[in-house]
Amino acid sequence: MSREREIVDLVGLQKGVITHAQLIALGVGPRTIKRWVGAGRLRSVHRELYAFGPLALTRHGKWLAAVLAMGPNAFLSHQSAAALWGLRGDRPKVDVTAPRGKQVRPGRKGIQVHRCQFDPVEVTVRSGISVSTVARTLFDLAERSRPYELKDAWDEADRLKLLRVPEVVAVYERGRGRRARTQIRPLLLAEQRYLEDTASPLEDRFAEFVIARRLPPPQFNVLVGEDVVDALWPAARLIVELDSWEFHGHRAAFEEDRDRDTDHLLAGYRTIRVTHRKLSEQPDRLAAQIRTLLAT
Repeated sequence: MSREREIVDLVGLQKGVITHAQLIALGVGPRTIKRWVGAGRLRSVHRELYAFGPLALTRHGKWLAAVLAMGPNAFLSHQSAAALWGLRGDRPKVDVTAPRGKQVRPGRKGIQVHRCQFDPVEVTVRSGISVSTVARTLFDLAERSRPYELKDAWDEADRLKLLRVPEVVAVYERGRGRRARTQIRPLLLAEQRYLEDTASPLEDRFAEFVIARRLPPPQFNVLVGEDVVDALWPAARLIVELDSWEFHGHRAAFEEDRDRDTDHLLAGYRTIRVTHRKLSEQPDRLAAQIRTLLAT
């Protein structure tokens, strides 16, 4: 493969950027690099880091450039990481966390550098960029956000099915002494309120809810097609599935559950999903929804 092709391929993988060290490794000498910069073929983004070609960098390109500029083991973090995950909007400066150590690179213009200890499990790759995990990102946001801003990011992570409560707990335990624990703790406690209590299963809670709201009694644990459903009103062809998210499990909805809902819909059954949260926070709304569905 020609040197030119190798450069183009690497730049393509790296969102339009390349480092001085990478150019040298590909056989491009310092004089050639200087000549390419003078000719506009390379544009300096940070010290010893360049954009290749005339096109402006995308947002992802700027993020990756900032991470590469801070050296090995650096990663996107804080608000910039939240923007990459889709939890919050971006900001002009790029947040990058870099490890502490003797050979620490100085900061760069346009980069907010965070120096702190971190566990390697708290770093992942998304869109080709090293970035803090969602759990670590939420923890970092907790130190620099207002409570309502953190709650919005938390809820957005939940909506996007990116929230892993056990991972947040692990980051919380490793973060002893950090201010972030003060803001994260209420959110974790709120999650625990909705965990299934083995002494009172969700099915029992729903049965009590039906009685308290004077709804027609459904059949529990009955067969619909090849599946056993949690509750069924046969005449209305209405299914209720009771979703219990255990504290040690992921909160992401399982694809097979959604496939099953679709199969039931094709067979003429409607499905609604009920959680501890709905029973605790929205009982009136849930009862009204069920009554409407039973009537139609």
